Amino acid sequence: MCGIAGILINYPPQIKEYKAMLKNTIKKMTTALHHRGPDGEGCWINEAATIGLGHTRLAIIDLTNAAAQPMQYTAVPAIEAEANRYTITFNGEIYNYIELRNQLQKNGYYFHSQSDTEVILAAYDFWKEDCLQQFDGMFAFAIWDAKENTLFAARDRFGEKPLFYYHDDKQFVFASEMKALWAIGVEKKPDNKMLVNYIALGYVQNANDKQQTFYENINALPAAHFLLYTLKDNKSHLYPYWKLDKDNTIAITENEAIEKFDFLLQQSITKRLRADVTIGTSLSGGLDSSTIAANIYQQNNKIPFKTFSAIFPGFDKDESKYIQQVTKHLSLQNFTVSPTAQGLISHFEKLCYHQEEPFVSSSIFAQFKVFELAKQHQVKVLLDGQGADETLAGYNKYIHWYLQQLIDRKKYALAKQEKMLLRQNKFSFKWNFANYLATHLPAHAAIHLETKAFNKINQHPYLNKAFVKALHGREWEGIHKPIITKLNDILHFNTTTLGLEELLRYADRNSMANGIEVRLPFLSHELVQFIFLLPANFKIHQGYTKWLLRKVAHTKLPEDIVWRKNKIGFEPPQKLWMEQATLQEYMQAAKAVLVDKGVLQKSVLNKKIIPMNAIVNDNYDWRYLCAAQMYK
Repeated sequence: MCGIAGILINYPPQIKEYKAMLKNTIKKMTTALHHRGPDGEGCWINEAATIGLGHTRLAIIDLTNAAAQPMQYTAVPAIEAEANRYTITFNGEIYNYIELRNQLQKNGYYFHSQSDTEVILAAYDFWKEDCLQQFDGMFAFAIWDAKENTLFAARDRFGEKPLFYYHDDKQFVFASEMKALWAIGVEKKPDNKMLVNYIALGYVQNANDKQQTFYENINALPAAHFLLYTLKDNKSHLYPYWKLDKDNTIAITENEAIEKFDFLLQQSITKRLRADVTIGTSLSGGLDSSTIAANIYQQNNKIPFKTFSAIFPGFDKDESKYIQQVTKHLSLQNFTVSPTAQGLISHFEKLCYHQEEPFVSSSIFAQFKVFELAKQHQVKVLLDGQGADETLAGYNKYIHWYLQQLIDRKKYALAKQEKMLLRQNKFSFKWNFANYLATHLPAHAAIHLETKAFNKINQHPYLNKAFVKALHGREWEGIHKPIITKLNDILHFNTTTLGLEELLRYADRNSMANGIEVRLPFLSHELVQFIFLLPANFKIHQGYTKWLLRKVAHTKLPEDIVWRKNKIGFEPPQKLWMEQATLQEYMQAAKAVLVDKGVLQKSVLNKKIIPMNAIVNDNYDWRYLCAAQMYK
């Protein structure tokens, strides 16, 4: 896990003088990324001084200098003259690198390190862009091909690891975080349409354009895509390399599904335990993180590992009792931290600095403190449960989509039974006549929701009308609702388009700010694809969400954990925090900044701040607080 950076110049420089300048430029970028890789720093510049690559290292696998980056191609199959053809800078982990290395060795490749980085280089030489099909991992990397004068850059399937780039008529620049681009003079100019969508709708991504960021001229490489840049003509092209199948369904029995799901999850966890440093887990008290902890214990209970949790004593959604149940059941060592309102205030600008783009609630502060706690205990890798809710229908909002699918398939009796059982189990969901209309008119339902979002922007009481009007021609940009005819449609949308990736961004920036690597077993692409091929009743069934995971976990965890009916979702006491006078003063100052920038009307300064919980929609005061940080 690291920070990567690079710059490619498409005009012939004065080589001798420019090499020093290029090295200084890369140094500025890697300095901005030092928190991502505090264990080492590297820079490589080609002889022509047309390309420079930088790297900051968080040493996790092969801690020796043999694994340092940027790394040149040394796994030569036959042609010694091409030994330095490729140079890589890589952020992430390839979990199946051992299996791939064995396969490549059989094809004549040899290796000088035990790192997964070198495996990527050999795999690219052997398979070219098809190497991406071989990788089980989280990654963002760039490989310079000196023979073809091209840059090959790629990002993992779900977007766990980031990659941003800036491209003009003279240069192509990329980095793990935008602050590395700003460090060398790329303009930090907010994108006003993204800002409007965030304030009015809470969107932190554009579902229609995954390259768009909150800043003009800076693009994100979309998840499951690779980029080819040609130095000679200064052009880059994007290509998708993977697509999650949501439309096919396999015939499988309940026992077969449970057995295969359990196998794939355990396999994923086993590979994500590969490291040469101390590993621990986040533990929220919920089913997802508890299942990961139980599987680690089950695989080898002789290996002690630490767990880390955020707790909120006295808060009605505190999960301390569930955390204690899991740690007692598995005899785990647990460390806790209790984030506070004062802590949020003192850390807020630091949070925004690392996140770079706005976020929707204070939940990420609790996550930040958990990662900080792990760092204090010298744990460098944490396994975490993100991804299970979006793939296994863990949120209550998915219930009505499942019921609509049953009705659309004319399974009226089953829909009635499930609705009754879900209510008996006290799962909260809305169900009325509009759901019947959406069942039979899904396209109209999508249009209705898009129109509702569009109107919400135009009817926002405090957005400056002139600010919104200046976006003429971009009114519908970023507003998209999928046509949903089955549960998999909305799960697919949240997993690949809008939802999961923003959570992955929060986790990446929070973990990297503390020099921690986070690994997510539920996001093995093989496991995710299997889940999406299953019938919907394996996800919501017999009055429970996330049914398949519960069935797998019920022999490994206490019943109170497995069959919990109240999903909390890592929620801090944000409403209580927002009632604090100091935080309200901070929010009032943020509104003044947005008024000064012409984003909000002056009348917003007279509006009383309304404290709200973290999961409540339309928490405008929180959004104002985050949006104002973009101008600092």
